[in-house]
Amino acid sequence: MSYPKQVYTGDTGEINANFRPVDTPPNVGTAGKDAVHYLATTTTTRGEYGLFRVEMSAKAGGPKTHFHKTISESFFILNGTVRLFNGEQWIDAQQGDFLHVPQGGLHAFRNDSDAPADMLLLFTPGAPREGYFEGLSQLADATDEERARFFDKHDSYFVE
Repeated sequence: MSYPKQVYTGDTGEINANFRPVDTPPNVGTAGKDAVHYLATTTTTRGEYGLFRVEMSAKAGGPKTHFHKTISESFFILNGTVRLFNGEQWIDAQQGDFLHVPQGGLHAFRNDSDAPADMLLLFTPGAPREGYFEGLSQLADATDEERARFFDKHDSYFVE
């Protein structure tokens, strides 16, 4: 294994870090309930990855079993209990637990507990997942064809 191709070609470094204070409001949803915080988007990471903090209220549920063809997805539980499906079994994941799902790996997640939960989602390489998170709320009145196009556009293939 070797390091990736050099991206920065300067000799002195530059000031280009992005800081996001903890009290920044979520990008989607309501803080303390069901919300998504865009910590590092594909744009800010130049396509390297996307990192999102997901707040889930008690009994929030979650997406059904699915897979991605172009991106891997990783889960890191910050607090609470999140049920993670690793393609074979459901696991009650708690603070500090981690699950990595490579491209093509079946997975799902949900909060079935009576308490809120918080987790980090990491997508690699970066993909425009912001459009996915923002568009989910608009699917309630969508036709089956519109839903299928939306999920195909966002590399999400549901198997149940």
